[in-house]
Amino acid sequence: MKPTTYLLCTAALLGATPGHAQQAPATDQCLVTDDIIVTGEKSNRTLQQTPTSVAVTTPERIAQENIQTIQDVYNRTANLSETYGSAGFTIRGINNQGIAGGGNGDTVTVYVDGAPIPHQALFGGPTDLWDIAQVEVLRGPQSTIQGLNALAGAIVITTRDASVTDYSADGRVLWTDRNERTFSVAAGGPLIQDELGFRLSAERRADRGLIRNVTRGGYDDSLHTLNLRGKLHWTPLALPGLDVQASYNRVRRDGGYLYEYTNLTTPDFYDHRISTSDQPNRGYIRSDIAVLNIGYQIAPRLRLSGVTSFNRSATLAQTDADGTAADLQFISNDSVYRTWTQELRLNYDGERLSGVLGGWAYRRSGTLKANNRLNIPTPVTTITSLLQSGGFPATAASQIATAYAGALPVIPIRYRADQPQLVRNAALFGDGRWRVTDRLSLLAGFRYDHEDNVYGAETIATFNGTLPSPTAFGAIGTPLNLAVTAINRGVLGLVAQAGSARASNSRSFDAFLPKAGISMDWTPNLTTAFTVQRAYRSGGSSQNPARATLVPYNPEYSWNYEGSLRSRWFGGKLTVNANVFYVDWRDQQTTAFFGLNAYDYNTVNAGRSHLYGGELELQGKIDRHFDAYGSVGHVRTKFDDFNLPGGATSNINLAGSEFPYAPRWTLAGGINGRFGAISGNVNANYRSAVYTDIGTAQARSRLSGRTVVNARLAYDAGRWDVFAFARNLLAEDYLQYRRPDGIQGILGDPQTFGVGFDLHL
Repeated sequence: MKPTTYLLCTAALLGATPGHAQQAPATDQCLVTDDIIVTGEKSNRTLQQTPTSVAVTTPERIAQENIQTIQDVYNRTANLSETYGSAGFTIRGINNQGIAGGGNGDTVTVYVDGAPIPHQALFGGPTDLWDIAQVEVLRGPQSTIQGLNALAGAIVITTRDASVTDYSADGRVLWTDRNERTFSVAAGGPLIQDELGFRLSAERRADRGLIRNVTRGGYDDSLHTLNLRGKLHWTPLALPGLDVQASYNRVRRDGGYLYEYTNLTTPDFYDHRISTSDQPNRGYIRSDIAVLNIGYQIAPRLRLSGVTSFNRSATLAQTDADGTAADLQFISNDSVYRTWTQELRLNYDGERLSGVLGGWAYRRSGTLKANNRLNIPTPVTTITSLLQSGGFPATAASQIATAYAGALPVIPIRYRADQPQLVRNAALFGDGRWRVTDRLSLLAGFRYDHEDNVYGAETIATFNGTLPSPTAFGAIGTPLNLAVTAINRGVLGLVAQAGSARASNSRSFDAFLPKAGISMDWTPNLTTAFTVQRAYRSGGSSQNPARATLVPYNPEYSWNYEGSLRSRWFGGKLTVNANVFYVDWRDQQTTAFFGLNAYDYNTVNAGRSHLYGGELELQGKIDRHFDAYGSVGHVRTKFDDFNLPGGATSNINLAGSEFPYAPRWTLAGGINGRFGAISGNVNANYRSAVYTDIGTAQARSRLSGRTVVNARLAYDAGRWDVFAFARNLLAEDYLQYRRPDGIQGILGDPQTFGVGFDLHL
């Protein structure tokens, strides 16, 4: 469906952002969006009081649209988009792991109950949305509030709290025609009335998969997950004002690799998805999260709180790198990361002054262990140069190198690496609002951030094949025989050069991140604001795999200018909110190549870019039976400069290219209807064309836009309901990624029908 057709089809549905979902089924009452409290900025302001662009997904919307995973939220939120399947996402065109392949830090962090989740675990970690209280997508820099890894924004997932007053239990069963089975339960209530409550939840997912492996048998993307969570809530009557919450979340995931490839040479590959790999394509996640949240109301307007979190995430990602039935290449990356955080906050909510002052400490340690078999294309140009330096004429050197590459097209390598990392971060931050008059407010914030990181590497590289015999080129002692003998030594030398003893590099960084703005309440239902703030992504060290050296790189910074509109119309029946932004981004961390072979690269600071755009979000009540919502996001991105350091041989100039996976347009809309016990929802989301690569030749990586329509129809009997649903109702065929050779790709979700049963006690 073309964008214009989509706009015409959904114009009647526009009413609210995905975050502005209704708090209850449509009734004769007006929709009250002020009931939604934004917690991600740590000041608990209502959505209409928050100038930051925030999309909030509520439990009501999760149920109405049968949203199951955080990836569903990515696809239904303005200026938010998936990248490679479930492996990552972009906010306002900025990839959560950086846009040019360089750097170790993230640009966006996903939090679950206050605990930051490593990006390595996001493709199947504790981000499923059973028994969730709220999902907030904060678009734009959150460096002042969140600190490191928040240059582009943050995603905050809050699970349902334990009640100290009422008992409740919930259950759900889902069943689809694609052999997906999901069983979910949750229950809780007071252990001591009005003082101590608990909540337990569990979800088990089993999915046969879609990509049939014709070489090994079975399905590459089959999935089994188990998500267990327990929470305690203590409000002691003997200590009025004290509130203590503790939670533990355990996730076990056995499923497909984070990139789930399908063979694109098969006729009708959308309906007959196969792979030919001889090695497993699997991703395993073991995640344990513990959080302690303590709050104390010192005075009616003053609250002290502390959040302590610990997270252990272990992942094992394995894939057949060549994707064929031949045993050529295999990648196995095993990582374990432990993250500890401690935050202390003081919140004040006065008539004129309100805000938060806090301190933050963070420690992340872990390692990535690689055990890979790789094939590197034989570097003909490098061999030619070496032969010329040895006295061979240019023509003869080129002919010999070409003949050698014919005998050894690729250099097979067994590559093992151990890359430990330690990051320590401490910060002091503040964010506040001063009401100069009843209408005019000044906004200000700051963060002083200090980081120490230690990055290490130990690599072992060995030749994993058979070298060409010099006698096949010429008799012993002839120039050609001697040349091939020398080339063989050179190949072994290149392989050996990729190995190194354990080494480490320590870096320290300090950053001051100010924020300033102004807000004007023109009427009780119309507010505008403008803010300016600085954001950053910390520096570090990267390993050059070919040279086995550690190379330092510096932080990158951006200045962000943003305007916002918050408004309600017709007595609250219509909400119209909007944000516009401009970002100037400098010293960007990118990847540079240095000529030895395809693995001779490391991170450098070489880029400068800008981006601009906005989000428009609406929500409206049509009548007593229907309400509608919608959102539109637009972003334009561009690399302005790309200046590589001396010695770099990269022939790709990023200047002038757009960011990868940065759709210019994202649209989403839906309509809810209720007639007695019968309710229904139809929703659609559109993403315009994207480039999956960067550089001046990125046009070759263009993927067309796609529109996905979903629906749900339910019968609600009060304590239970039964429903039918459809994902990708119109069977839209679309690609998420296509390899340059066109042989493999990542496909979008197919048309799926299912039924479900909910129980609420």
